[in-house]
Amino acid sequence: MIGVVVLSNSVRKSQANLAWDTLLDIDGQPTGPLYARLAGALRAAIRAGVLPAGSVLPPSRLLAAEMGCSRWTVTEVYQQLVAEGYAEARVGSGTRVVWHADARRPDRAGPPEPATPDGIDLAPGLPDLHAFPLDRWLAALRGASATLPYHRFGHPEPGGEPRLRRILADYLARVRGAAAHPDDVTVCAGVTDGITRLCAATGVRSVAVEDPGWTRLREAIAAGGVRVVPVPVDERGIRTDVLNATPGVSMVVVSPAHQFPTGVVLAPDRRAHLLNWARRVDGLIVEDDYDAEFRYDRRPLGTLQGADPGHVALAGSLSKTLSPALGLGWLVTPQRWTGPVRAVPRGAPGVLDQLGLAEFLESGGYDRHLRAARKRYRARRDALLAALARHLPEYRIGGVAAGLHLVLMPPDDPARRSRPADAVRAAAEAGVHIASVRQYRVDTGTPDAALVLGYGNLADNDVERAVSRLAAAVRRPVR
Repeated sequence: MIGVVVLSNSVRKSQANLAWDTLLDIDGQPTGPLYARLAGALRAAIRAGVLPAGSVLPPSRLLAAEMGCSRWTVTEVYQQLVAEGYAEARVGSGTRVVWHADARRPDRAGPPEPATPDGIDLAPGLPDLHAFPLDRWLAALRGASATLPYHRFGHPEPGGEPRLRRILADYLARVRGAAAHPDDVTVCAGVTDGITRLCAATGVRSVAVEDPGWTRLREAIAAGGVRVVPVPVDERGIRTDVLNATPGVSMVVVSPAHQFPTGVVLAPDRRAHLLNWARRVDGLIVEDDYDAEFRYDRRPLGTLQGADPGHVALAGSLSKTLSPALGLGWLVTPQRWTGPVRAVPRGAPGVLDQLGLAEFLESGGYDRHLRAARKRYRARRDALLAALARHLPEYRIGGVAAGLHLVLMPPDDPARRSRPADAVRAAAEAGVHIASVRQYRVDTGTPDAALVLGYGNLADNDVERAVSRLAAAVRRPVR
């Protein structure tokens, strides 16, 4: 029986912000699987101020060794804390606590209060972790490493393994209609890593982003000393008229296939306007190919990058298709920017992981996984829609049938709806983690009462219970 876990510090004591000496009272948590008890113990330590904002959580490998569990368990817990807004993960600097014990943070991605012991996660950001194809992934790693010469176990190449770059170029051309040459594919740790590399390589001073949009991406861009310029998104995607009227901007980050969090698809005329803008200012469109693999009502549109590879960079990753724990992504750049991107001093994913992905792609394992995932997510989304129709018939669904989340639009009558922060808090008290569109906005003064429900990592048998609790929570009178 695990009681109190002492996180031993194996580094210099002068690093006072490292949270490696903390006592975690695992047995003080409600009975349940180790994953849930560890997550609860870390939440409790963060809320109590034992792990203050800025603390670095232990590397997953070290904490797993201390607890005698798998590294995968710790990684899942960390991803959960990130999704709930307690922590953030940055490439090269570990996972850090961001929640302040002395402040109420209703506008962060996740509830400020703990869920009940049997809490249900409807927050966006994760795929179905229980469906990770572990056996096939391990087989791909074994196959890739079986004949690997020992000298290849050194440092990875700056741009990525040539075999993986070639296979990724073929895959993106076949599946996404991209115009990708292997020489211009750079393997990186994910979309955020790829975009921050691109910002550093181009030396831009201002980058336009969608508003609302993914908070962590904005923070990463700003952390590099680049000014973030929000451009509003409506039901047809990013407002290209606003972008055209914004001076001093030559780079914009967009997610045309399925925008987060609104769930809209960039309209055809705005795709054309966006490309015309890039040509006019000789600028760069960074296409975050978010959720492109999961469209349930029709085939997704091809990439913008395929229409103008000289002005569009394409970024993608495995974080929503397999797992964010893998830390694998790619960036396809215009030829003039490939060299500068690879010259940015950033770490690259390990050689074995890269070759494992190459094996997984070439063997057809990735295609098979995506086909099964599309079927599973579509059925789960349909079940969620049916439950919402029964329990919250006055609410509408926003966005298209795609991705791993949907937008819940409240009634137009203000008297029949909660404020978004109140709804998120009430749902958390009922044991359901949700998010609001407003918490992903730069312009928080924009009226927006829509809620964001993620179903990627939602257990099928929790759908009805989750929606029932959510309905009771959002109808509860505001205290």
